[in-house]
Amino acid sequence: MTSKIVELVLTPEEAFDEAAFQVALAEMAHLSPQQGFRMIKRSIDARSRNVVVRIAGEVVAKEEAAMTIDYIKPSRDVSKGKPVIIIGAGPAGLFAALKLLEVGMKPIILERGKDVQSRRRDIAAINKDHVVNPDSNYCFGEGGAGTYSDGKLYTRSTKRGNVRRILEILSVHGAKPEILYDAHPHIGTNKLPMVIRQMRETILNCGGEIRFETRVTDLEVRNNSLVGVHTATGEHLMGEACVLATGHSARDIFELLHRKGIAIEAKPFALGVRVEHAQNLIDKIQYHCEGERNPYLPASAYSLVAQVKSGGRERGVFSFCMCPGGFIVPAATAPGEVVVNGMSPSRRDSKFANSGIVVAVGLEDLRDYEIHGPLRGLRFQMEVEQRACQQAGGTQTAPAQRLIDFVDRKASTSLLDCSYQPGLAAVDVGGLFPDFVTKGLREGFRSFGVKMKGYLTNEAQVVGVESRTSSPVRIPRDEKTLEHPQVAGLFPCGEGAGYAGGIVSAAMDGERCAEAIIRKFADG
Repeated sequence: MTSKIVELVLTPEEAFDEAAFQVALAEMAHLSPQQGFRMIKRSIDARSRNVVVRIAGEVVAKEEAAMTIDYIKPSRDVSKGKPVIIIGAGPAGLFAALKLLEVGMKPIILERGKDVQSRRRDIAAINKDHVVNPDSNYCFGEGGAGTYSDGKLYTRSTKRGNVRRILEILSVHGAKPEILYDAHPHIGTNKLPMVIRQMRETILNCGGEIRFETRVTDLEVRNNSLVGVHTATGEHLMGEACVLATGHSARDIFELLHRKGIAIEAKPFALGVRVEHAQNLIDKIQYHCEGERNPYLPASAYSLVAQVKSGGRERGVFSFCMCPGGFIVPAATAPGEVVVNGMSPSRRDSKFANSGIVVAVGLEDLRDYEIHGPLRGLRFQMEVEQRACQQAGGTQTAPAQRLIDFVDRKASTSLLDCSYQPGLAAVDVGGLFPDFVTKGLREGFRSFGVKMKGYLTNEAQVVGVESRTSSPVRIPRDEKTLEHPQVAGLFPCGEGAGYAGGIVSAAMDGERCAEAIIRKFADG
């Protein structure tokens, strides 16, 4: 039977209620009893007052209607295969390991943090007791920063790898099948740990190794080639190839490379605040509704960008990691700093909506930090985070200010209820940043208030600081071999090396580095 592509425009109920969907599908696609429907893409269109859901799919023979997945879990025994050291068990490290399994190479993952289950206790300690474990927190541990952040799987980096393959691997390891066709797929922070555990089991079942609470303290380099790594537990592991996938917050790794004379570079990044609104307010703006949103619609999201003049030049101000129906979480990786991030559970059923609103920081903005060379962005970032901690009381209590008060330079005499568990302190948030950041944020919020009527309100508040949007350091690598230009066998990878931004792009970069290692040893 020849397949055909059909496009449907449905009401939210028709799209998200299975029984209603089957009725609408039969009527609109004119399916015969022998035909079935395979979903290709589903997206919400809220551009007009009547919100609709657009669905594209393929009409096929009924027996072919099931979702097709090409990826098959590797099963070959790699226990005696060529070992490859992977530093970091975030998306880049895990997907590099899975790729290596396919050709019989043995991944040995060294992760400074704990497994996903044990990690929960350290995350609870941050929220309840304000105690930050530098090796196990919202950024460090199995699955990386994405595990307990949000689980968004949308990326613009489609030219860097096979996005569909990444989504299939996640689906095979337990993610809901909707991620394969939703326009903005999302797993949810409550579901991601289970997916990560299943990926771990695949690696271990094939004979790979994962060592938790194993922080790398040195790279052993001889004759400009990597020969092994040293750990804080006193181990010395030999290896000719190492995927360096430590994430954007592993500052000790940047310091180590700089100290050893292994080239790193300062790179532009962005920082600012988290802004939190009532989800109901965002729904009213985005879905054009007077009261509660349609019960068949998910919590609405937004994406905002503005160009403003600040610090003597035009610069971007933009929303980052918007979390509908989510929570603001403490993302510090050391005592004495306050960092915030956002996350959403799979149901996105919190009464709050939050998003990072950040200002672009270029290298020309860091002239006062040039003494720190390639670490100048990192030092700037650290100063802002430490100032936020000091001004909010020295714990994980976060500095906050009502949104219009922040824009109008007024002190907030009271704060709103907030999803941030460690609590808030009323602080002049603008005073945490250099003038070019504060002015950029204020101008950005004014612009966003015009684009989204009702967005600029004192029934929202800013919470500081959102500073870990991306790495302030890039670790260079050869465009073809993906190895560090000075150290053969060292493969900088993922967000921490400056080559990714988010789960999917980091996963794709992990696969690219694994493929480069496979080529290296095939050619050798």
